[in-house]
This record gives sequence, C-alpha cells and structure tokens, in this order.
Amino acid sequence: MSKPFDPETAENFEDMEKQFAVKAVEHLMTYWSILEKVRGSQLRLTKMDNEIYESFMKEFPDFDPAETLNEDKMKSKEGKEKWRNWMNQYEKTISDFNFGTMLRSNPKYEYDQETTIFAMRMQFYAVEIARNRAGLNDWIYERAQKASS
Repeated sequence: MSKPFDPETAENFEDMEKQFAVKAVEHLMTYWSILEKVRGSQLRLTKMDNEIYESFMKEFPDFDPAETLNEDKMKSKEGKEKWRNWMNQYEKTISDFNFGTMLRSNPKYEYDQETTIFAMRMQFYAVEIARNRAGLNDWIYERAQKASS
C-alpha cells in the first residue's frame, strides 16, 4: 500500500494540470452557455442557493456583487483563511465544493485572460448566486437573444 497523499510535497504532474485546466474551461463554458439561455436572475445553481446566499452575505457583509473582486484580498493569508472556514461547512453537502474553477472578476465582463481568476467552486457559487440575484448577469441572456433574432 502506498503512503498517504501529502499535497504539500506532491509534484505537479503536467497531465494532471492539463486535465484540471480542461475541467475548469468546460465548467466556465457550460455556465456561460446556460446564462445565454436563461436569465441569471431566474437561475438556480444548486439546490442550496438560498442557504449559500444567506450564509455568504452573513459571513461577507461588505460584499457587493457589482464590484470587481479584489483577488489579492481574497488570496491573502487572512482572506484564504476566512474563505476556507466559510467553505468547509459545505464539505458534505456540495459536490466538489473545493474544486478549482474560473470566476469572472467583474459581472460586466465575459471570461477572458484579464477578467478571470482562479477560485474554488464554493467561491464561484457564492459570488455568482449573489450576482444572479442582483440581476447582474441578465445582460448575457439579453445579448444572446438579440444576436439570435
């Protein structure tokens, strides 16, 4: 039997990184495609959207879904700890809660190199649920509908 996996000493395997990148891109493309077909304000991302939203806004009361995310603040030592503590409550209820994904830094922009950050799945859910409830992603649907007519 092999010894336990230690992420602190694990090597970065190029194939694993590529697989992760493919999964992250598939996730963002799927989400974008859904937003083109359904108004974000009418979309549920999980069965627990209400609980996630309420818990997130309680833990992060200064969060403004219309503002650009401060990646440095999110990824600072204090930011990581606060996010980790909040996210861990979903370990047994949200599949892939800590899986890496891509998140737009601002709801006004599409995914691209300058406006996309790496985040955990629960960060994605929290931010995008808040944006959707504020109607900040509805423009994607409206633009797609206009383009198809």
